[in-house]
Amino acid sequence: MALDLQKFILRFIEEAREHLGRLGEGLAQLDAGHSDREGVNALFRSAHTIKGSSRMLRLASITAVAHQVEEVLGSLREGSQTYTPALGQLLYRAVDHLAALVDALAQSGNAASLPPADEALCQALAQAGQPATGPQEEVGQVAASPVPAAPPQAAPVAIPAPAPLVGPGAAPAVAPAHAPPQLQAAQTVRVRLDKLDGLVKLMGEVVASHARLRQRLADIQALLRELGEAPPPALLVFERQLKDDVQAQEGLMHELHDKTLVMRMLALAIVFEPAARLVRELARSVGKEVECQVSGSEIELDRQLIDQLADPIIHLIRNAVDHGIEPPEVRRAAGKPAQGHVQLSARQDGGWVVIELSDDGAGIALQAVRDKAVKKGLLSADKAAALSDQEAIDLIFLPGFSTSSMITDLSGRGVGMDVVKTKISQLNGSINIYSTKGQGSKIVIKVPLTLAIMPTLMVMLGNQAFAFPLVNVNEIFHLDLSRTNVVDGQEVVIVRDKALPLFYLKRWLVSGASFDEQQREGHVVILTVGSQRIGFVVDQLVGQEEVVIKPLGKMLQGTPGMSGATITGDGRIALILDVPSMLKRYARRI
Repeated sequence: MALDLQKFILRFIEEAREHLGRLGEGLAQLDAGHSDREGVNALFRSAHTIKGSSRMLRLASITAVAHQVEEVLGSLREGSQTYTPALGQLLYRAVDHLAALVDALAQSGNAASLPPADEALCQALAQAGQPATGPQEEVGQVAASPVPAAPPQAAPVAIPAPAPLVGPGAAPAVAPAHAPPQLQAAQTVRVRLDKLDGLVKLMGEVVASHARLRQRLADIQALLRELGEAPPPALLVFERQLKDDVQAQEGLMHELHDKTLVMRMLALAIVFEPAARLVRELARSVGKEVECQVSGSEIELDRQLIDQLADPIIHLIRNAVDHGIEPPEVRRAAGKPAQGHVQLSARQDGGWVVIELSDDGAGIALQAVRDKAVKKGLLSADKAAALSDQEAIDLIFLPGFSTSSMITDLSGRGVGMDVVKTKISQLNGSINIYSTKGQGSKIVIKVPLTLAIMPTLMVMLGNQAFAFPLVNVNEIFHLDLSRTNVVDGQEVVIVRDKALPLFYLKRWLVSGASFDEQQREGHVVILTVGSQRIGFVVDQLVGQEEVVIKPLGKMLQGTPGMSGATITGDGRIALILDVPSMLKRYARRI
């Protein structure tokens, strides 16, 4: 399949303009004397990103200027150079020149037609990036001599949107260094993430208000039924008008809901695209040959989710390269190609995104996992031998568990998979590992599209409402609780010839509930937590609802078993249950 270079050029233009805006803002902070070491590091990273991305796309002129800017910022970061107004003007000139080159690329869409870099500017930056050997006034002379006078203001923060790509012959010449900046109508606006979060919270209030309005309509309809066949005409007219208004508002609310959430969505490419380069670098450091294939990077997720997924994916890639893929000589001896393969893919499944990371390495040595569990005292030898293959694989997620005999710069400390599982659980997602010895392993991560809304199973405990994340719910049934059994001190229920632990949720969460209360029957919700299935007894099933999640207040944050709250249709507050932490807090044994 041919590589669509235009797609990557468009993405580079968008990212470069964002980084140039950050450079302009950072230089303004340096001028004002408000920037610290971390601020300089951020500037350095922006210049480094522009240089690296442009080099991959063979944009030589942009690479040349960005490299020199990176060198200057590197000397500032290392302390071998001191920031002066003259040096700041030189950096401003470089940012303006980079912006002109990016604009030219946006107009042409062709790397071959990109104008050359300003040689005088690059020379001045190269000299300024050298460690200072004399008074700082020399830096000012270097900046002023070969480069025309720079405008006193920083590069504009408002970055115009990329222009449509046209033919290669339409590339305009780069604006002269002395040309005044031209104002363009921006089609995009930068919005802080906390402002978007505030908008989502307001949307949640709208949803709650609409739910109360629907409840008022239901109350009026119940009143009409009580009045019988001859209700007051005025009340009938009011009921019809209210019903029409509720339906119209519902349509507007759903549209507002969808558009609000879309504004927080970003493509997985932010996490996926650096994966291939990361795999190559890691493979080179351990003397292996590994190729990485990426697919599904165009799928969009909530920004908050993408930020949280970066670390787990890095952990998994490190494990795949360090533990999964064998050295070339070992692969040849096993009849495999010397080059290993790692595949990172994503697909959408309803309101969920499924991320898969697979490799064609040696797979997981299940016997080594069992032996390690016995050695660490986690299981007896008999119980370890009785574990199924999938149960043995799930031992990898235990804190501090590692089968590696060596600690390297990449892995072996026993913290990676524990971190991965913790992160995914916090995102209300799930993770599963599948492995075949000698053929490789596959890790499947399932996370919701957004954390702003969540499909839940609403239940009642007494007169209090609670919500289970639907991702954990396996099945529901009505049970005669007198037919339960006790195994090793734990009450269990037999479901399809398997004993599942059974817990009375009301005794944990409802104040005043008696531990001696003998409940004869109830609804049992079977949930899947990791590789375990657990039953919870509830008083009443309300049904499935998609809810807008509201975070707990500062005084309630960290409450065991609670991940947030929501407002039900009748105006009550329902707590959203965090099943793993609830079990850790309340269950003595499972």
